[in-house]
Amino acid sequence: MLEGKTCLVAGGTGFIGTNLTLRLLAEGAKVRATGFSRNMRVEHPNLDYLQADLTDKAACKAACQGADYVFMSAANTAGAAVMTTTPLVQVTPNVIMNTLLLEAAYEAGVQKFLFISSSAAYPPNGDQPVREEQMFDADPYPPYHAVGWMKRYAEILCKTYATWLKKPMPVVVVRPGNVFGPYDKFDFGKSHMMAALLRRVAERHAPLEVWGTGEDVRDLIYIDDFIDGLMLAFKKDAPYYEVNICTGTGVSVKDVLAAMIEVDGFKDADVRFDPTKPQMVPKVLIDASRARRDLGFEPKIPLKEGIRRTLAWFRENYAA
Repeated sequence: MLEGKTCLVAGGTGFIGTNLTLRLLAEGAKVRATGFSRNMRVEHPNLDYLQADLTDKAACKAACQGADYVFMSAANTAGAAVMTTTPLVQVTPNVIMNTLLLEAAYEAGVQKFLFISSSAAYPPNGDQPVREEQMFDADPYPPYHAVGWMKRYAEILCKTYATWLKKPMPVVVVRPGNVFGPYDKFDFGKSHMMAALLRRVAERHAPLEVWGTGEDVRDLIYIDDFIDGLMLAFKKDAPYYEVNICTGTGVSVKDVLAAMIEVDGFKDADVRFDPTKPQMVPKVLIDASRARRDLGFEPKIPLKEGIRRTLAWFRENYAA
């Protein structure tokens, strides 16, 4: 399906975009990767880098020109502190980018568009894993209200292009669990929970401070498994398809940190939880049955192995 095809990876310099670019190249595709403030961290004869401000209509049009497929992984993202204090920084630029890139892809006649959404858009579902069809049952969790509705609006646009136009464009919407692994953001001001904790363990912080109580529960999936699931979803023959790509299992922050400390041999870690720091939601569980049933998707990398691989990559590529 991908051999010799031209694939646009919007946000190709980011965490998911970089790993996705590597997978597409491995499958024989020609990749055009866009970035805004960073250069590509990988090189390949079939990889072209395009610096582009995707909030600009002309830039989106130029990026999509001649592309067979478009993968939208570009996003203005942030950690808990930013989402708590200035939630709108993730709304305006993302709404503009998502809208303009969908329009440009459609006008360029691309064969399929893949959009990476977010499990933060889901409504609260108690102790039950949330299913794809429950997305619009209620508002998102209050801390995710702004970013959640931003992602929901993008999904509505995706479905519009795929189902409501005379000449529709096939679209796949992927809703990830909490993805972690190589090429993640390890900057404390922008990183998510996994990257921040991994860096604190690797750098032997003393004390090792953790925001919140440690009781929060998340679905954690290693990047290689996530890309596997994403590619299976992309290759599914359907005019419009939305799916969770996750493990279907929740893990507490305390247990995640304990696994990191064990894997990295940080025996004298002085862990201190700080419940006064910004926290998001206590429990997010995501249902994985659709991906298992429709795509035959099963994650292969256990949590501790994913942690080991990420720590090794961090020390080799980031710490220096």
